[in-house]
Amino acid sequence: MKIFKFGGASVKDAAGVRNVVQVVQTMGYDGLGIVVSAMGKTTNALEDIINCYQNNDQAYLTLIDELFTKHLEIVSDLETNGAGEDVLIRFRESELKKNLKATIESLKGTMLRNQSKNHAFIYDQVVSHGELLSTKIVASYFNANEIPVDWMDARQLIKTDQKYRDAAVDWKKTEKLIKNNCTGKLFLTQGFIGSDDNGFTTTLGREGSDYTAAILAYALDASHVTIWKDVPGVLNGDPRVFENTVLLEQISYREAIELAFYGASVIHPKTLQPLQGKQIELRVNSFLDPQSQGTVIKDGDALKPMTPCYIVRKNLVFLEISARDFSFIGEHNISDIFHQLSESKMEVGLLQNSAISFTICVEDKYGKLSELLDDLEARYKVNAVSDVSLYTIRHHSDNAIESIENGKEVLLRQRTQETLQLVVKG
Repeated sequence: MKIFKFGGASVKDAAGVRNVVQVVQTMGYDGLGIVVSAMGKTTNALEDIINCYQNNDQAYLTLIDELFTKHLEIVSDLETNGAGEDVLIRFRESELKKNLKATIESLKGTMLRNQSKNHAFIYDQVVSHGELLSTKIVASYFNANEIPVDWMDARQLIKTDQKYRDAAVDWKKTEKLIKNNCTGKLFLTQGFIGSDDNGFTTTLGREGSDYTAAILAYALDASHVTIWKDVPGVLNGDPRVFENTVLLEQISYREAIELAFYGASVIHPKTLQPLQGKQIELRVNSFLDPQSQGTVIKDGDALKPMTPCYIVRKNLVFLEISARDFSFIGEHNISDIFHQLSESKMEVGLLQNSAISFTICVEDKYGKLSELLDDLEARYKVNAVSDVSLYTIRHHSDNAIESIENGKEVLLRQRTQETLQLVVKG
């Protein structure tokens, strides 16, 4: 078997849905499992609905109706354009609109009946409806095109613990369910979601849809997973930031994890781990040009071609922390500092310590920098510089370093044999 995953950008509108069907027709669908994300910005819309709901703003019901309307507009376009009349007739005659209406009513009912104050729990019960809506539309259009796909509820396949918004997979239960329900058939299911032992919906955290594809591939011993994107594959840098980027034809599992660790938008390590365990190839291809080369992630050489890879994280905060009496910064100090970073939910991008100082570059995702500084300044001398950028070059060369450093004010430089990191102003 093989697993295809299509993200929100690939199904953002009717043209995208039609293209997904065309990609599958082009690439073949024998022994295929398909994972589909929520359409376009649906997850953002559902997050707005959650915010209204938790602020006791009844406008959340209007926002749900607007979300339903947007999905119906996509359905209307699919009913009238871009296919032969026989396909359009079959699509119109399906019970899709009835199923979508039931999903929306389920969403409203879930929120009206909810008794929990746990934001993470509420989030998972609500936001999961984006994937349910998108997959019902896409599956119906596949069937209208006489590609007989089974719509599967991922919550009946992937079992997890109760850590809502970042649930851990129960691999034993999940593998059994997937093998029993998905082996040897063409099926389509949702990315990102699962369920706990009580039947409540859970979500799998960052890059959850990619992770779903990897879970399915692992359980089914698939030959490969393909992540379909609107780019030709994995590039050696973000072309919006770096010039003359090149396509990476092959990346090793280890190198992909290294790149992700430093902030590259490659593939999240949790997606790679189950694939590496069974040596299942991960491919990244363009849904705009499905037969183009793309990128393969597998065991082997770190990179093909071997070239510097560039990563940048902007709007970070540079902190230099030292003892007030110029005493050593020891293990107990570092432990104390990391405790405060954890309490403030700071993500550390770089760290360096000397005898009397500890230097870090952090991302203030949750607006808790002032709180962190107050806690640290009670015991340490702290120098903070906001709005810095952290550049990372994997497999650096002199020319690569010069291209990044040129014209920039470098606050810190950290270099190993394979990796160079630079903290710069702005």
